[in-house]
Amino acid sequence: MTFYIFLIACCAAASTGIIFKPGDWYAALQKPGFTPPNWVFPVAWTTIYLLLAWAGYRLTLLPGSQLVLALWAAQIALNTLWTPVFFGAHRIFAGMAILTLLWLTVATMVVMALQLDLVTGLILFPYLIWLSIAAALNFSILRHNR
Repeated sequence: MTFYIFLIACCAAASTGIIFKPGDWYAALQKPGFTPPNWVFPVAWTTIYLLLAWAGYRLTLLPGSQLVLALWAAQIALNTLWTPVFFGAHRIFAGMAILTLLWLTVATMVVMALQLDLVTGLILFPYLIWLSIAAALNFSILRHNR
């Protein structure tokens, strides 16, 4: 049951991508050569959200995981916020600020999770890698689309 609660939170975050689609605005932006093809984004995010739900569930089973679970809650809130700010409001700088805070939160969460349980920390690691790519992409868009 607990896994499904985490999955619901991830689905809520994912739903912002359905509501605030990239559209013509994003297509017209100058993007770097390392921009993944469009089909990669839903595949990556679906995988990451499933891993996040699994990691959240595993954290509930670990003694001393309260702070890591608080970070989990903070990251899903920040994750949910980025899409409407970037794609909905077209606020590239604000999106970068949110993404920076999200990356720092997830990096801290990964380190703390690794200390509690190696498997849970490793489950979260692809998310940090993907956020690093997203941050580089957001930063490049910010630099080239004033």
